[in-house]
Amino acid sequence: MLKDIIFSFVIGGVVGMIGHIRKHGKIIMPRKTKRFVYLGFFEEMLLGAIASLLLVVYISPNSYVEKMTISISAGIGGDLVLTGYKQFKQNDSD
Repeated sequence: MLKDIIFSFVIGGVVGMIGHIRKHGKIIMPRKTKRFVYLGFFEEMLLGAIASLLLVVYISPNSYVEKMTISISAGIGGDLVLTGYKQFKQNDSD
């Protein structure tokens, strides 16, 4: 089970980082501003990894192909959730 957790966490994190690069065209490093700390690529990497981890633990697939497919789809889903949340906040402030 520990191998499944590590495998899904790594795959989800990689998918999150790829989504970050696709969205911004480069890797944005973490930085601290006056109001908050911006996590940069760690934000999307962690979201993809955690979404993947939760889904793999919940579904408990049998083969590595199923684990990889679920991890990739969860990582992409985590990226979409983050994008939707940012758009919601932007529309709410307008």
